[in-house]
Amino acid sequence: MAYMENNPTYHAVKIRGMLKDVIKHCREDIDKVSEPKAQAIFETTAEVLTGLMTAYNHYEMEVEESMRQGGFVS
Repeated sequence: MAYMENNPTYHAVKIRGMLKDVIKHCREDIDKVSEPKAQAIFETTAEVLTGLMTAYNHYEMEVEESMRQGGFVS
């Protein structure tokens, strides 16, 4: 367990999963409410978090590539 706690990729994967869950929840809620401002904020939240999730994906790919090459991520 100590290894996982020190592994940034472990945490990145967990956070990316949580972001995915919130994105899904926001998109589902858009159809559940009729108030346009609420729909807009839920959609905006989903879009912003999607961008953030993409950043986490890029980070994970960078780490994996660095490990394949035997290096470290700076």
